[in-house]
Amino acid sequence: MFTPTSPVDGKALFAGRRDQLRQVIDAVNQKGQHAIVFGERGVGKTSLVNVLAEFLPMLGMRPAITPRINCDSSDTFESVFEKAFREIALVQQTKQGIGFQANASAPQQIDGRSLVDGKFSPDNVRRALSVISSIYIPIIILDEFDRLSDAVKHGVADTVKTLSDHGVDATIIMVGVADTVGDLIREHASIERAMVQVPMPRMSDLEISEIISKGMAKLGLSINTAAEKVIRVLSQGLPHYTHLICLYAARKAIEADSSEITPELVNEAIDQAVRNTQQSILSSYHLATMSPRKDNLFADVLLACAMAPVDQMGYFAAQDIRDHMRLITGKDYQIPSFSQHLKEFCEDKRGPILKKIGTARRFRFRFINPLLQPFVVMQGCLSGKVTFE
Repeated sequence: MFTPTSPVDGKALFAGRRDQLRQVIDAVNQKGQHAIVFGERGVGKTSLVNVLAEFLPMLGMRPAITPRINCDSSDTFESVFEKAFREIALVQQTKQGIGFQANASAPQQIDGRSLVDGKFSPDNVRRALSVISSIYIPIIILDEFDRLSDAVKHGVADTVKTLSDHGVDATIIMVGVADTVGDLIREHASIERAMVQVPMPRMSDLEISEIISKGMAKLGLSINTAAEKVIRVLSQGLPHYTHLICLYAARKAIEADSSEITPELVNEAIDQAVRNTQQSILSSYHLATMSPRKDNLFADVLLACAMAPVDQMGYFAAQDIRDHMRLITGKDYQIPSFSQHLKEFCEDKRGPILKKIGTARRFRFRFINPLLQPFVVMQGCLSGKVTFE
């Protein structure tokens, strides 16, 4: 019911994201429109496109067909669409024979690749999708679009343009890690009119609560208010950690023959989650906080960064961490006391672990790996520096 290591792939467990889902469905339902879904890593972009087909209404007698491929840096335009069309299978009904005794032959399955005349090109992709759209609602999902080279992105942009110009009833959905659409389709402004832009911010508390309640209901468990609050705070709007902590807490409850998730069980789940964290995250945390001086502030400043209020794209300012520094250390630190720590977090010396944007005195910071942020808070819980009372 809780799947921290893989995206949600079923409608029953999909939670939140109604506005984003509606935007993508609107793009599918409008001929000539396509979509681009973008945001931080770990906010649930792949889960959204995984369940898309289950939310689509039937258009006439045509079912949706949604091949999703993972792009990588070695892909060419040809390999991207080769993979996509290999996932498309058409079922062609043969005609009834002549005479009373003649029976219809079994339906014949056709490989979508066979519809492409020769080498893949934007125009050949358009022609093939025109044929497919008479049988299915074709929706090609290009996940991890940000990993493609600019040359391949240019080819995809040309494909979107020709599909839109010819009014082909097919949709291409690009999914990638980016702060803005411009980061994904830079220098391709000509296709903006054909694109529905779908930003994916971090999940709200209500959406995180929906994940928790749906999963617990499937398992026949309940969760008290205090325990749910801890999970919401630790998740930091990232569904991965919601699934992870709920998974371990549910296992602890079942082992204890309990039907309710309590704060005590959540604390046990936090300990297990930290112990089973990916080695890359453990290494990043160690590099960022290590120091020969026992009275160093690196771990405390990083914890304050992880707890700071953020904007929709996960950024915070230096002044946002002052209150948390006071709560963590019991001392009133001013910005000059930890500005050097923030600077080092943005350099190779300690990672870098933070990304910095803006200008002097207006800098904003964000965790480069969003999944590190909740891990830092969980470390704070285990050390007793963070409480939720």
